Amino acid sequence: MTLQIYNTTRRQIPERLLSEAVLLVLESEHFVDESIVGVYCGNKMIQRINREFLQHDYPTDTITFRYNKGREVDGEFYVSLDVVQDNAVRFMVDFQQELMRVTFHSVLHLIGYGDHTPYERALMQEKEAFYLGRFDVAPSKNFEQ
Repeated sequence: MTLQIYNTTRRQIPERLLSEAVLLVLESEHFVDESIVGVYCGNKMIQRINREFLQHDYPTDTITFRYNKGREVDGEFYVSLDVVQDNAVRFMVDFQQELMRVTFHSVLHLIGYGDHTPYERALMQEKEAFYLGRFDVAPSKNFEQ
């Protein structure tokens, strides 16, 4: 059982809180961490991954890869801190709140939730709000920009 969080940027992020967020979703949804890697990166890296693996030539907030099936999760996710920052401004929310939302979103993707249809998007948003509420994400002062 391993969970590894990597930050490839110079931006400071709350790695312990992010780990707790990943584990909260897994436990609440009755999944176990076999091996999960979370990489927090910039637009350049996530755009390269998006282009190489999904044939989309633009940055996005998160990309997930699941390598197995069942309740034990083996996978990885990438989160662009640049897109998180842009979305925080766009949606007028705190950077840390948006960072946590995208982290929850990433883990939900890992365990099988989609967001391609209106129903899937609504369910995903409901789950994100539920976990943000359970996690009690307060606005940060230390991790903005």
